[in-house]
Amino acid sequence: MRLSPRTLSLRLALMFALSSCMLLGAVAAYLYHSLEREILWRDDQALLGRLQRMQAILNDTESIEALRNRPQLYENMLGNRDSFLWIVGATDRALIEVNPGSLPLPELPDTSSPVLGNAPNNSSLRLAWLDVASAGGSLKLIAGKRSDERDQMLGAYRAKIWMALGAGVFLAFALGWLVSQRGLRPVRTLAAQAAGIDARHLHLRLDDFADTAELQILSQALNQMLDRLEQGFAQLSRFSEDLAHEMRTPLTNLLGQSQQLLGRNRSPEEYQNALASNLEEYERLARMIDSMLFLARCEQPMATIKREPVDLQALVEQLCEYFEGMAEDRGILLVNRSHGQLEAEPELLRRALANLLANALRYGAADSQVTISTRMEGNSLEILVHNHGNPIEAAHLPHLFKRFYRCDASRNQPDDSGGLGLAIVQSIMHAHAGEASVKSDATGTVFSLHFTTSQSLGKRSALAR
Repeated sequence: MRLSPRTLSLRLALMFALSSCMLLGAVAAYLYHSLEREILWRDDQALLGRLQRMQAILNDTESIEALRNRPQLYENMLGNRDSFLWIVGATDRALIEVNPGSLPLPELPDTSSPVLGNAPNNSSLRLAWLDVASAGGSLKLIAGKRSDERDQMLGAYRAKIWMALGAGVFLAFALGWLVSQRGLRPVRTLAAQAAGIDARHLHLRLDDFADTAELQILSQALNQMLDRLEQGFAQLSRFSEDLAHEMRTPLTNLLGQSQQLLGRNRSPEEYQNALASNLEEYERLARMIDSMLFLARCEQPMATIKREPVDLQALVEQLCEYFEGMAEDRGILLVNRSHGQLEAEPELLRRALANLLANALRYGAADSQVTISTRMEGNSLEILVHNHGNPIEAAHLPHLFKRFYRCDASRNQPDDSGGLGLAIVQSIMHAHAGEASVKSDATGTVFSLHFTTSQSLGKRSALAR
């Protein structure tokens, strides 16, 4: 796989290499400084040991002259050209000197206890000195060691550290890239599976990736999204089919009547009857289009509503007066038993109740009654519309609020909603975060609108336009 600055594998490898570099660098720095301190401590201890031995030799020797005549007593303590020794008299003159580098005599302060430090004007020379009393007067013992050998050893150690650090970072990068490639293999598998899913293969699903918890969460979320997409496509397909079917009937009627009128000359009365029939079909199409537009506005994700206190008893009373003529034609009595207030969009609530009342009157038994009532349970409120008539078969109940669904397609009436009335009711309830439901048995059919009275207020939407 080609390295690209945008690939996650390269980023992971670089982060792994950077982390390794920081860790290895910290360890290397700790080891280096530990070694440096240890070498310096050992050198200092060696210098102090030489001072002690020189002091012991002086104590065992009668005079400086006798010691000067026996150089083998102190020269064997030095061993290489990096070590120095001075015994300085009271006149600041070197009485005994081992100075392979011909360095000038360092000027050091007097001290009665051993002191360690770098030589003045020569930081590469480490010194230990001590003032002692002797038979010939005060003497200053100075032992020294150059740091060249130590610096050379530490320099070689630093070079090895840099080489090891570079090799470690390179290996960390290579291993990080290989590990990330292997670790991201399920991601590439997931991407390949997702790429194979299109509108014609929405039934396909991604693997579960149970052995990788993070990918399992992602694949499950994507599969849930695919479920919703498949349902949405299926719903859209059904909607297109239903819409085509619903519009085909009035358009076929209009086309047939127009062709029939053009087949021969007609009387003005026949033309007038044909135009009246066409007008009914146009009105049916207009209602269907208005309902579809209303449903589309209701289902917009950003659609919110403005709730206002609504007097249910007054609202239902207005609707009863509006449907009074239709109820009298069927001999149905409208009974208003509603009460209380509800926070809702007044126009939307009016439309939902109007659709339920129109449906109840359309399918209610003649010489019966339709009752509108309310019921409070805790923080919820229900509006019930109850009519008497033939019960709805149980197989139809789950589908009543779907678009274009009819229990009996042959029961189309000129003023019906084209199978969209109850779908509009459900959309209005969803806009209010509520739910519409239905129950039907031998005692009649009851449509319920369930509201939660603690719902918060929102902004005004275009739903009621």
